[in-house]
Amino acid sequence: MRINHVAMYVNDLEKSKEFYIRYFGAKSNEKYIKSKTGLETYFLSFDDNTRLEIMKRPNCVNNPKSLYQLGFIHLAFSVGSKENVDSLTQRLKNDGFKIVSNPRTTGDGYYESCILDLENNLIEIVE
Repeated sequence: MRINHVAMYVNDLEKSKEFYIRYFGAKSNEKYIKSKTGLETYFLSFDDNTRLEIMKRPNCVNNPKSLYQLGFIHLAFSVGSKENVDSLTQRLKNDGFKIVSNPRTTGDGYYESCILDLENNLIEIVE
């Protein structure tokens, strides 16, 4: 058994899609629109066939986010090496994204950094 995909609502569907394409190599399907509800979605696929569905609809609630809230809290992308963690983190920093934690080895042995995406979702970049 495996997880088929993870989904999240976003405020700016097009900018979110471009973020995951630009920084994490996602490939997007064609936009799906359900005119009755105003739902718009993209499925973003990554090299290992992992998929992220990003969605937008007019009646979403935008509650404040906390890094320590209950429920799903982050997405982690493996980039293959410490050097790739370092370079992608620096690239995101140079492009104005908030770095929550610089590259480091965590207590559980991961080499990672953490950033916030366009919608303030926590993204881990791991070796």
